[in-house]
Amino acid sequence: MREASFVERNKEKWTLIENNLSINMQVDPDELASNYIELTNDLAYAQTFYPNSKVRNYLNELAVTAHQKIYKDRKASNNKFKSFINEEIPQAIWSIRRPLFYSLLIFILASAIGFLSAMYDIDFIRLILGDLYVESTIESIKAGDPAAVYGKGSNFGSAIWITINNVRVAFMAFAFGLFLSIGTGYVLFSNGIMLGAFHQMFFQYDVMGKAMSAIWIHGTIEISVIVVAGGCGLAIGNSILFPRSYTRLASFVQTAKIAMKVLVSTIPFFIVAGTLEGFVTRYYQVSIWLSLFIILLSLLAILFFYVINPYRLAKRFQWK
Repeated sequence: MREASFVERNKEKWTLIENNLSINMQVDPDELASNYIELTNDLAYAQTFYPNSKVRNYLNELAVTAHQKIYKDRKASNNKFKSFINEEIPQAIWSIRRPLFYSLLIFILASAIGFLSAMYDIDFIRLILGDLYVESTIESIKAGDPAAVYGKGSNFGSAIWITINNVRVAFMAFAFGLFLSIGTGYVLFSNGIMLGAFHQMFFQYDVMGKAMSAIWIHGTIEISVIVVAGGCGLAIGNSILFPRSYTRLASFVQTAKIAMKVLVSTIPFFIVAGTLEGFVTRYYQVSIWLSLFIILLSLLAILFFYVINPYRLAKRFQWK
């Protein structure tokens, strides 16, 4: 093909690509990638048949520009993700720190009530946990394996089911904030009552220490992120109840965006908790020190992500 024919056939395409590369607006990454492939194909043809022509130099410059723009957009995308993890989420956590704290207080209070109620009323445990579950657990305690319930089922199946169930509870705690915080308070309170009664059952049979070394392998993260999700729900409910100088709708929308960022941050933790419960908790009797190490490491991870890091950044950037 003569060079003039080659140029005539492709000049409209090259003009369009040049416009895409020169405008400041965001261009679809797929379109940029397609442009780059077209350019490199045409450049290869020009280098073969017109090695010393101006069209070869023109296409080479366009290909270099396209490569740089693709790399720049990819780098910007990566930086945006890092910014979301390292800045936006900690700032969102700091913004709703009070509802998060209130969520923790509600859960601790409910757990204490559940524990004391079960201590003074034997039937309370059965009322909360159900006769079948209680009888099964008592049999496991007598057999010397108080946390045998966590060894049932396959590792992978248990991990998937547990993760889905935990996410469901967290979503309920979050979504029920729409009911002016009452719904979220109910989810937190009922789960706290259940946890307290659960521990009292082990306390009655003098195996609480052994049981806790199993339960809290996954429970440290699981309970913590449920409390975090509850804090997100309380923040949403409070934004409707106490809109301050905003309209209720504006207050709700603004807070919901912040709370969603915090809620998203809990998903990896739920996956870790489900994995620990499905694959690790069942082997709690292998080593008490390994159990304690996992519990401590989990606690430190939660404290760093939801307390220490947001506090450190808030002081550094003077967040309100």
